[in-house]
Amino acid sequence: MQRMDGWRERLGAGLKGLAMAGKNNPWGGGSGEEPSGDGGAGGDGGGGPRNPWLPGGSEPGKRRSASIDDIFKSRGPDGQRSGGGSGGPTFRLPERPGGKSWLPVIGGGIALVWLAVTSVHFVQPGEQAIVTWLGGKYYGTLDSGTNLTAPWPIHMVEKENVTQVRLEEVPGTKTEKLILTGDQNLVDLSYLIRWNISDLTLFKYQLSDPQNALLEIGEAAMRAAVARQKLDTVLTGAGRAEIEQDVRTAMQARLDAYRSGISVQGIEINKVDPPSRVEEAFKDVSSAQQDADAAINRSRAVAQQVLARAQGDAREFNDIYEEYKLAPEVTRRRLYYETMEQILSKTDKTIVESGNVTPYLPLPELKRRAQAAPQKQGE
Repeated sequence: MQRMDGWRERLGAGLKGLAMAGKNNPWGGGSGEEPSGDGGAGGDGGGGPRNPWLPGGSEPGKRRSASIDDIFKSRGPDGQRSGGGSGGPTFRLPERPGGKSWLPVIGGGIALVWLAVTSVHFVQPGEQAIVTWLGGKYYGTLDSGTNLTAPWPIHMVEKENVTQVRLEEVPGTKTEKLILTGDQNLVDLSYLIRWNISDLTLFKYQLSDPQNALLEIGEAAMRAAVARQKLDTVLTGAGRAEIEQDVRTAMQARLDAYRSGISVQGIEINKVDPPSRVEEAFKDVSSAQQDADAAINRSRAVAQQVLARAQGDAREFNDIYEEYKLAPEVTRRRLYYETMEQILSKTDKTIVESGNVTPYLPLPELKRRAQAAPQKQGE
């Protein structure tokens, strides 16, 4: 029983504290009651401060929450907030001298700015612009400089850079582009097309997709040019300049026939490789071809040396013949001596034509003995 009495005392003290907190609430009623939905009035009139957002003409002692209308209502001449006829805001624009409204002036200014922005067009150097009537029918072309048109949306202007050189890479994706050569071989070939716009009107309205037409014409011209060359010519690069020139000429002729408004500036072949499936075989063939070229070059070098030696001997013979014609006997004897000297210099015998000298002298043997004697002395 004592424990129950203690709990009752504690519960009573807690409820009393909550009641005191409700009285001290600056926005609630004096007796801690919840504000009503209409006006939010509390119990007695003297509890807590007044809501600062409420208008000054509210009932004394009545407290309610502020609404958006109360906050944004305009104040009257006496400084008090006043509502509109239907309770809405009564904001009004300032008036011009004479009591007229500024609304026509503001509307006219907006219209003038709209005319200036949409009727004056500055076309940069190297650019042209297409003018269309209500975004559909072609009206005209604007050159570089300052141009005037009707305001949008009567005239719509689309600018385009006609001097910029554009690049198209074929193939666009990193896939193989196999082309057949004149000797029935395949090569993986990629190339660049450099082009720009020569006539903007034709470019916009003659073909439905001029860039796709450019790619298709380029591929057809490239296949035709490669088909006139052999595989070795295409792979080694000897015929690339001719292929590029042929492709450019053929493309420009076809694009002019279509009246596409495109000018081809150049074709550049980036890569010419054998197909990936036979690349190893092509490498073996290329290596064998390089070995054959090296052997041919060595043979040509030897042939040139032999030819130079033969030409030297012939020239020497001609010189001797000229001397022989001047003194035949002397030249004959000299030739005889030189010939015998060449022959006898390779033998180990010496022959002396004299009756007082032994016919055979072992001079080479004596020479070897003379060379061997110093060696024995050094040992």
